[in-house]
Amino acid sequence: MLRHYYMASIILIILAIILFVWSFEKNKPKTREVVLLAVLTTMAIAGRLIFFMTPQFKPCSAIIIITGIMLGKNSGFLCGCLTAFISDFFFGQGPWTPWQMIAFGLIGVLSALIFQKSREKYAYNKFLISAYGFLVTFVVYGFILDTATVLMYTESPKLSAFITTYASGVFFNFIHGLSTFVFLFILSGEKFRKIKRIKIKFNMYN
Repeated sequence: MLRHYYMASIILIILAIILFVWSFEKNKPKTREVVLLAVLTTMAIAGRLIFFMTPQFKPCSAIIIITGIMLGKNSGFLCGCLTAFISDFFFGQGPWTPWQMIAFGLIGVLSALIFQKSREKYAYNKFLISAYGFLVTFVVYGFILDTATVLMYTESPKLSAFITTYASGVFFNFIHGLSTFVFLFILSGEKFRKIKRIKIKFNMYN
């Protein structure tokens, strides 16, 4: 029975990814927009690989958040999905990969929905955006991956299994959230200004 639930979850995740990719293509992005997205995604992937010696302490979530805020929800989602998918060729592909893709992708989407229309007012507040990064990483990414852990490795999951997994994951999720806070505090102001200049120069609006 658990295997059926797990497979259903994977199918739904894959369908969600396909829908977002289709939506991105439907909007017919300009070449320069695709290039900018590719650059930010490459930075997120590189950040995850460079910091491989420090589990959970990586800049990739911060870059995904910046992408979502500055380029929109579709770009944020794709940046998150591609970051997880491509970097897992180095860390190891497995049943956890779709869960990582959807978790990173949702971080990009939520960041766009919350900040995109009011980024001039709120997103340039480094402390506010960093605190948001901590919360969304700790709660969204942590919850999704901890839930996936129970479904992947527990034959007959009960409430106690979920509670135990969530409790044991608090420290690791805290470190991941803290790293997002730190990297956003360091990178967000400069990256926002650079991306804004690029968008103005090449008439990229969203």
